Amino acid sequence: MAVNKRRVKRTRRGDFELRLPDEERTVIRALVSQMRELLAEDADPGLRRLYPTAYADDVELDEEYHRLVHDDLLARRLAAFEVVETTVDADRLDEEQLVAWMGAVNDVRLVIGTKLDVSEDPYFDIDEADPDAQAHAIYTYLGWLLEQIVSELNP
Repeated sequence: MAVNKRRVKRTRRGDFELRLPDEERTVIRALVSQMRELLAEDADPGLRRLYPTAYADDVELDEEYHRLVHDDLLARRLAAFEVVETTVDADRLDEEQLVAWMGAVNDVRLVIGTKLDVSEDPYFDIDEADPDAQAHAIYTYLGWLLEQIVSELNP
């Protein structure tokens, strides 16, 4: 996957040009579909970064917090994935759509990073012999795409 050209660019009209090659659109489409499945199961340990502990010292308060916010957080995530699914083949996005992309890309990246146990160090070489090499490459790509989205939303 070549990642040397900007994929998101603000236009003079105020919307955003989405310059994703077909293979990247295919990857994003598949990742969003996989995330929907994980969220439906709601038991995958990779989801823990999406629903972090609010009260580490009080299990009861933390459980109550999760009961109060979980459904709302899930609904927001599913809505963002819906936007990505309906616009993944678009050439232009409005700001609201790009914000949804930002949330969806970030969520997918968090889950992949959790499953890979990625450290805070953003720079690492991907060992092609590693069985998780493809997941590491996707994680890196999503970080790069997320950086562009954030940059274009906040010029």
